[in-house]
Amino acid sequence: MDKMMDNRWFLRSTALLLAFLLFFSVQAEDNSSGSADTSRVSEVIEDVDLEVYHDNDLMVSGVPKTADLHLTGPVSIVQAALQLEDFTLFVDLRNLPLGEHQVPIQTENVSDQLTSRVDPAFVNVVIEERVSQEFRIDPDINDRMLAEGFVLDKVTVEPETVVVTGPKSMIDAISFVKATVSGEQGVNESFTTAARVRVLAEDLTKLENAEIEPEEVEVAVKVVEYSKTVPVRIEPTGNVGAGISITNWTTSTNEIRIYGPKTVVDEMTEYVVEVDAASITAEDNTVDVELSIPAGASAVSPAQVTVEAEVVSDDSAQLPVD
Repeated sequence: MDKMMDNRWFLRSTALLLAFLLFFSVQAEDNSSGSADTSRVSEVIEDVDLEVYHDNDLMVSGVPKTADLHLTGPVSIVQAALQLEDFTLFVDLRNLPLGEHQVPIQTENVSDQLTSRVDPAFVNVVIEERVSQEFRIDPDINDRMLAEGFVLDKVTVEPETVVVTGPKSMIDAISFVKATVSGEQGVNESFTTAARVRVLAEDLTKLENAEIEPEEVEVAVKVVEYSKTVPVRIEPTGNVGAGISITNWTTSTNEIRIYGPKTVVDEMTEYVVEVDAASITAEDNTVDVELSIPAGASAVSPAQVTVEAEVVSDDSAQLPVD
């Protein structure tokens, strides 16, 4: 054994073998680590906010609020991008003239080690003049909110006008500016509420990119019970007293307002005031009559009328009513 250790060829062969073993060991390590570093993945980050760089004196339409970002690269770099999200997607319109343009969505702060793709890659935008115009507000309320037997008497809004700012094409398309009142059904009394203002085209579609000042207004809704007026007809009952006769009946109240459900009130064409003829004397030819509420109605106004009789002295016995 000692002789073998002293043999220089043996030592040379052993050294060469160890060198080969060391070389292949290091090469295997390098290959292992290199394969880990160079493994690539692809990920999609959906709905990334899209920034728009443009002149503040102009209005831009057609730019979506978000876009999808596709990233491909080493696992560690992609994962870092997903966690930090320190990149930016943007369109730069600052040097473009008024009109329609197709512009690319660009990326910022994406690692050079990553391959990126934006979906959509391009957007069609319209750059227009920024215009402001004052509009009157049309307050709007659904009649179905009201309880049965109640109707809208008056709807007012404060302020009465708003200033709408936006692209000129949108301002020109405005046909209605509404403040719509919403709420629960069964309303039977007046109220005031806040309502948001909307700008609408002729086909009642909501127009986007509208800056409205103020965005919210106060709407006062006056609710009253349904009613209508009908003429008065006097109908005497009973017999007049002895020694007089009545030639005519009159009243200064020619109409009565009847309140209640529309289906009931609309059926009424007159209000009959019944007067007891026996209450009229030669000395007192007027009588106050309390008005009864018709069946199905809720109230009448006035609640009382004064009826006057034209009295003629008569020595005969009691006469029937004319």
